[in-house]
Amino acid sequence: MRLSRKKIGALIILCLSVDFGTALAPDENTPLLQGAERASKQPVYWSRVIERLSYPQKGLSLETPQSGAPSILHNPRQGDNPAGGMDSESGGRVSANGTASLKPSAISVYPAANPASRYPLLSWTTVEGAVCYEIEFLQEPPENPDGTELSSHSVWSSREVYKNGYIADLSWFTGESLYWRVRALDYYGNPLGVFSDARLIHVDTSVVPPLKPFLTADMNSDDQPTPLYPVYAWIPVPGAAVYEVELCSQLPENPNGTTPSRYRIWEKKGPGYDIYDDIARIQPGTYYWRVRGFDEEDNPLGVYSDAGKFTVDWNRGNYAACFGDSITHGGGAISYSPADPAYSFETYLNFPVMNLGRSGDTTETMNERFTAEVLPFQPRYLIILGGTNSIRGGVTGQQVVRELTALREQCIEHNIRPVFLTLPPINPEAIFRAFGEETAPYWQREMAVVNQFIRQQRYYIDVEPFLTDQSGLLPERFAVDGLHPDREAKEIIGRIINENWARVTR
Repeated sequence: MRLSRKKIGALIILCLSVDFGTALAPDENTPLLQGAERASKQPVYWSRVIERLSYPQKGLSLETPQSGAPSILHNPRQGDNPAGGMDSESGGRVSANGTASLKPSAISVYPAANPASRYPLLSWTTVEGAVCYEIEFLQEPPENPDGTELSSHSVWSSREVYKNGYIADLSWFTGESLYWRVRALDYYGNPLGVFSDARLIHVDTSVVPPLKPFLTADMNSDDQPTPLYPVYAWIPVPGAAVYEVELCSQLPENPNGTTPSRYRIWEKKGPGYDIYDDIARIQPGTYYWRVRGFDEEDNPLGVYSDAGKFTVDWNRGNYAACFGDSITHGGGAISYSPADPAYSFETYLNFPVMNLGRSGDTTETMNERFTAEVLPFQPRYLIILGGTNSIRGGVTGQQVVRELTALREQCIEHNIRPVFLTLPPINPEAIFRAFGEETAPYWQREMAVVNQFIRQQRYYIDVEPFLTDQSGLLPERFAVDGLHPDREAKEIIGRIINENWARVTR
């Protein structure tokens, strides 16, 4: 299932803590509330984590810190620090109120010799399981380092932060330096650990670089092939209510321009910080993409981002491919999309594989797109994981079995070995809490029919027992939304496939 923003209107109505009625930057008539006083007066609207965020400020700009463009994308092969390795002084596991947890470590550096503009890009190491983050700005170092509460020296904070990067609006700041720190929050708005060490940044508010989003999606990260359905992701810019992604057949002739490229072949608008491509990018070649923001009146804000690129190569899928729905496509923990490789089980496989997943697929739609979207790659092995959306939507297990049988026959006809994965369980209560969607009442019975069929196939890998609790449900530690396995579960799926790969391919 894809995290549909329309469905999310009925989504989580939980409270976090930011006042969206006031802009990110307080005006001259807005007092700077301190610590607990400010927190108590700032209601939050948690559904924005799914709607993606929409900033109310206008006319802001973005810059990259002195240390270069920070690596916002978390690479699980490099550990918790996107820059590679943990800061020995400020990263790693710490104890907060007796609970072991993760502490972010700041990456961005703005020394006096190269100060930040009034709208700097701040970045930090990711914290596993974080649905969002809280960033805090302080007049002086906090009196509670490694704490879980806002400091009495705090001048402003926000929980509307859904990536480990943030474009701060410091237009209200009149000094030369201030401190910032950040902590991770879970689905319910509870701290996952303590704040990062406070970092001093020097500021020159007279510096106003061009306003442009910062791209975070690397389609060919770690030499992985581009997913058939790319997801374009970025750090939002202040003031933007909606974004437009532009896909081009060549490098745009007007870098950081304000008008569409003559090489544009596709565009799509949406709120937040990612957009799912709705077209299978199956034509071989190199593609370029970029994004720009628009305000609430649909006026362009600033310029296009720098261009990202990705390559489509049919040869990358001729050994193995993965075919399925959003569990295959990737994403999890509410805020993470297939653009975050840590949330795709393909990342953890120790053999080359092409991701042919499509969020929202059923076994019926998988059959419909088999010829056009699987056969061009001619994979020797096709890992099939599908049927979850069908079952929870009320389709019978027997019907799913018929559709999986049809997929198997198509594979055999084209000399492709189908390798079926058993379906992980789901958690209807968590699904309703996250998406406002009901689950078919007899889903467990129907899913058991499907998994029994899969276990009778010549080539299958049984992942279901490793992701099931004593009640036969998908536990929250594996999927906070009850449907999409989070990072730990995706790694488990990858490990189980690796351990069984020799058996199913011999």
